[in-house]
This record gives sequence, C-alpha cells and structure tokens, in this order.
Amino acid sequence: MTTISRHCFGDDDSESESSSFCISIIENMKEEYGLFVWPCSVILAEYVWQHKQRFHGSTVLELGAGTSLPGLVAAKLGARVTLTDDSQRLQVLDNMRKVCDLNKLNCNVQGLTWGVWDSSIFNLHPTIILGADVLYDSNAFDNLFATVTFLLRKDPGSVFITSYHNRSGHHLIEFLMGKWGLKCLKLLDGFSFLPSEKASLISGNIQLAEIAVI
Repeated sequence: MTTISRHCFGDDDSESESSSFCISIIENMKEEYGLFVWPCSVILAEYVWQHKQRFHGSTVLELGAGTSLPGLVAAKLGARVTLTDDSQRLQVLDNMRKVCDLNKLNCNVQGLTWGVWDSSIFNLHPTIILGADVLYDSNAFDNLFATVTFLLRKDPGSVFITSYHNRSGHHLIEFLMGKWGLKCLKLLDGFSFLPSEKASLISGNIQLAEIAVI
C-alpha cells in the first residue's frame, strides 16, 4: 500500500517561518525496508535541519538512503546531494527518483553497493556523508566501514554522520572505528535535540555520531 507522508521542519519563532518547509515521502509499508521512513531517518533529518548553515553549499552523500529524508532536507537547505542505495535494489532507487521529483529537488541518484569498488565511488567527493540506520546488519558492517573510510580518506576534512539504534552499547561502533582508523567527534542521544512533537511519535534507544579519520 503506497502512501505519502509529510515531514516538516521549522523554528518556533515567527522570523524563521520563511525558511520552514516540508518534505513529502512516498512510502510502501508492504514492500521491503527501504521504502518507508525509519525513526533513525527522522532523527538524522532533524539534525541536518538544525545545522542548516553547515549544510548550505556542502557536498553531501547519503548511504543506504532508502526514502532519503536526511538527504532531501540537506538538498532543501542548499547542499549538492547524491542519494545512494544498493545497486541491486532497483525499486528503491526508482522510488528515490520519484521522491526527488515530488519535492522538486535536483539530487543525483545512483546505486552504490558497500564494499564494491566500481567507477561510481571514485567520482564521489562528499564533504559530509550521511547514514540513517545503516548499522542494522552485522554482516554488512565491514563493507560499510570500508566504504566510509575510503571516502573519508579520499577527501580530508570530510565527516560521516550516522544515526543508529544503540542495541548493544556504543562498544561495537568503537571497535569498528578503531579497526578502520576512525574517531568519534561527537556522540549524542538522538532524542536530546528532537522536538517533543516528533519524539512522541517514535521510540527506541537511538544515538547519533559524527565520525572522521584519525
């Protein structure tokens, strides 16, 4: 069943009303997990919105984008955005293009499979990499971190911002960062900056981390 959800971003003060906006997302609750908005995506998108000046004019890559809410918010704020998901997930990639058209946003959409070194990854030069709930399948962790590390080392000063369900403490993330020569710049409780009206609609122990090369 296909539905369209709306996700709005704005400040309480009247002076900021002109910069407020909503993103429409095409979701299909009966299809695979890449076709609906997860709580981690809501939290990461809010973080992007609250750091709007940082994202304006930046080059952003979203990994495992799915319905692409964080990347679309970045695009709305003036970032140059590339949205990616597994190259084999053609239905997800097609939905991403439709969502871009629906929101009248000019994002680059392409397949990118973690741990696969084809020409597409060498042409990417993001200053900010986004990933919402990309740490869900332990079998894919090394491929994900291999891809992230390659991109971060290729462009010094770039950063990986990810939101994830903290199912077993931060220890696993610390281990992976150590293994791949990365460091955590910032670690936040995902609900610490989420507006109450959005926080009331989701649940879970969700953290947000900013990661860079050592």
